[in-house]
Amino acid sequence: MEQVVLVNEHDEELGLMEKMEAHEKALLHRAFSVFVFNRSGQLLLQQRALNKYHSGGLWTNTCCSHPRPNESVADAAKRRLMEEMGFDTPLVKIFDFIYQASFDNGLTEHEFDHVFVGYYDGPFHPNPQEVNGTVYRSMESIQHSLESKEGLFTAWFEIVFPKMMEWWQLNLAQKIA
Repeated sequence: MEQVVLVNEHDEELGLMEKMEAHEKALLHRAFSVFVFNRSGQLLLQQRALNKYHSGGLWTNTCCSHPRPNESVADAAKRRLMEEMGFDTPLVKIFDFIYQASFDNGLTEHEFDHVFVGYYDGPFHPNPQEVNGTVYRSMESIQHSLESKEGLFTAWFEIVFPKMMEWWQLNLAQKIA
């Protein structure tokens, strides 16, 4: 039984709850999102496996999940990157935020999300139970797709992307131009 860490709006731990129950009750819990860029400044996106409990087949950031009880968020992000995408690279936390998104199946993501960035150009081996496809895309191309309301992306990715675009423009855009 997978548990998530329930937190308050200051990311202070309140207790543990089974993951699906926390999503059914829309309780705030700790999570992380990883964004990995290649040398050209393109973001590695994953298409979630079709059998995921929500958002199956939609495109999203490189990986995301929840830390286990007594696991640091940074350690969890590195662990999950290896489990989902099959590679390891140094990650740096760049910001955090709270979001809430409801799904047609009655589940709700209500997360205190820690956002990490990494850089990687090597081979990777996605776990087919987690990932249906992968692609590197430019930030501008992703922004265009989001603005076109194509419905290709996960709810949390649509929420976090403007924050990532702002960070990218301040930190990476000028380095690759």
